[in-house]
Amino acid sequence: MLQSSDAQKYSTPTNTFAPVKTASVPTEQATIGRSLVIKGEVTGSESLFIDGRIKGSINFADHRVTVGRNGHVAANISAKEVVIMGKVNGNVTCTDRVDIRSEGSLTGDVTTHRISVEDGAILTGSVQVRAADQKNDHKQDKAQNNSHSEQPKAAAAAAGN
Repeated sequence: MLQSSDAQKYSTPTNTFAPVKTASVPTEQATIGRSLVIKGEVTGSESLFIDGRIKGSINFADHRVTVGRNGHVAANISAKEVVIMGKVNGNVTCTDRVDIRSEGSLTGDVTTHRISVEDGAILTGSVQVRAADQKNDHKQDKAQNNSHSEQPKAAAAAAGN
């Protein structure tokens, strides 16, 4: 049997640790509903879900544009990510990825770093997949070429003196 002094030794300690609640930012997303028709330029600084119709241009440089199953877009789309479940007629330029789901169709040219086309999806147009580091590598190559061309000039100048 445990005596009261033994019970204190072997009892489970009380938990004084309170878990830290992480403050997660809710994903903000604008929605264009089924009954909406927009003609013109659509821009924003949050993700966009399109279930209606857009004709013109769409520019969400740092965010995702999702064309829902009921969405019909006749516009060039520029965004970080594009997910197509509806119909898109226009060119798509992404800084991250394009995802064309099985019920989606895209007629236009695609420029992106990554692309996913599910079975059953329709893609008509050209696709350019660029390496994510292509811009950085190009800048570094230029810098190296400039430093190499400077060395012979400096050596020639020193030799002439």
